[in-house]
Amino acid sequence: MYDLELGTTRGGVPLVHIAVYKSCWNEYCSDADILATFDDAIAEGVDIISVSMGGNSPQHYFRDPIAIGAFHAIERGISTSNSAGNGGPNFFTTTNLSPWLLSIELGQKVCHTSTDW
Repeated sequence: MYDLELGTTRGGVPLVHIAVYKSCWNEYCSDADILATFDDAIAEGVDIISVSMGGNSPQHYFRDPIAIGAFHAIERGISTSNSAGNGGPNFFTTTNLSPWLLSIELGQKVCHTSTDW
C-alpha cells in the first residue's frame, strides 16, 4: 500500500487485488447496469463481490437485479455480500432478502445499564 521507512504496509489478505466497478450514473441505477457490473466482475474472476447499494423496498428474487447478479456469482463460487438497506426501524426496512446473500447492516442499540456495588 504505502512504502514506509521500516517496510511495506499490507492489509489482512495477502496478494489481494481490489477491483472497483461503477453501476450508477447521475444517482440512477438501471437493472441492466447492475447486471452488467456483476457480469464484468464474474468475468474478471474476482473472489468476493461487495455491493453497497440497495432499493427502498424489497423485491421478489426474480425481479431484483442484485439478487439475480449475486445468484450468478454464487453459482460460480464467488461470495457476495451487500448492504441490508438501513432505511429505518420499520417492517421491511431491510430490503435485500435473498437467502444466498450475506447482508450487512449497521445498527445502533442504546443500552442503559446500572450496577449496584
